[in-house]
Amino acid sequence: MTDLSTSTSGAQRLPIRPELAGLEPYGAPQLDVPVLLNVNENPYAPSDEVVADIAAAVAHAARGLNRYPDRDFEALRSDLAAYLLAESGVALGPEQIWAANGSNEVMLHLLQAFGGPGRTALSFAPTYSMYPEYARDTSTEWVAGRRAEDFSLDPRAARAAIAEHAPSVVLLASPNNPTGTALPLDTVRAVLDAAAQVPGGCVVVVDEAYGEFRRTGTPSALELLAAYPHLAVSRTMSKAFGLAGARVGYLAAAPALVDALRVVRLPYHLSAVTQAVARAALAHSAELMAQVGALREERDALVVWLRARGLQVADSDANFVLFGLFDDRRAVWQGLLDRGVLVREVGPPGWLRVSVGTPDETQAFKDALVEVAGL
Repeated sequence: MTDLSTSTSGAQRLPIRPELAGLEPYGAPQLDVPVLLNVNENPYAPSDEVVADIAAAVAHAARGLNRYPDRDFEALRSDLAAYLLAESGVALGPEQIWAANGSNEVMLHLLQAFGGPGRTALSFAPTYSMYPEYARDTSTEWVAGRRAEDFSLDPRAARAAIAEHAPSVVLLASPNNPTGTALPLDTVRAVLDAAAQVPGGCVVVVDEAYGEFRRTGTPSALELLAAYPHLAVSRTMSKAFGLAGARVGYLAAAPALVDALRVVRLPYHLSAVTQAVARAALAHSAELMAQVGALREERDALVVWLRARGLQVADSDANFVLFGLFDDRRAVWQGLLDRGVLVREVGPPGWLRVSVGTPDETQAFKDALVEVAGL
């Protein structure tokens, strides 16, 4: 990446913010290999019926593209509320729903509204690598506590960190990326209760990007919304719905919290085409959730297989598995890549993360790993 703060050609320097000078943009490797298991995508493309309905919805929207879209996307918010009722059993009104171009933009809205200069965002590592970037981009101080060795979060440690740093935003991923670890609701309650004591207020965000993949009996933080007006629960249509290319994320929260996000959003930020794609996909949620069940089974079988070969594997409620430990994880990663399988070198030293693919993709990963690691 070019360092925009300096010039070697005599051209005028660009006044880039000092904290951005020399930084590389976020991004996992994008390589053309047969088996892509590195960015936690849903490996199943939409069915022909879903594609046809999306195409028809987009064609209808295209007839009105000379007009701005509904900037508050009321119909989509109603559809998302209906989906969450079916998926999690939590009744919400459309005024409690917000959406944006991927859950990344939802998170940025949250930091724009509740972070900023002189304020702090707190999370607990290892966790999603974009969180500190949201903080950086909004000039919010970033503080990361630590998770336990099993990647769980000690409620006492969380309460102590909140009391020490007095954050305005706490970010909790559940299931956590890159570990797949889900948080018990008692832990989330402990964080919420501690956040309620922060002078000036503190918003707690539970990032459930992988929430649909949670194991039976693992609850959603959506169940806590009625009791905690400073809670926001974010979701995405990228993973369970297989719509990573559509870029649709959303959250559920109290109406007052949602209204704060409406202040910082760009005008008409969610295009008419995006709204049409999302609503068409939501009409097929039952079909798409059947794929989620198959991916859960594939994940659980993969965990068993890896452990049977002597590897450490973090318990996962997501559509990926963190496994290790390797003395030289880069060599293992490269060996898999040389055999046409791309996984992610992420998380604590010695660990790798593999997304759950189709049965054929999973078998290709297993075959490659046996060769590379001598299992």
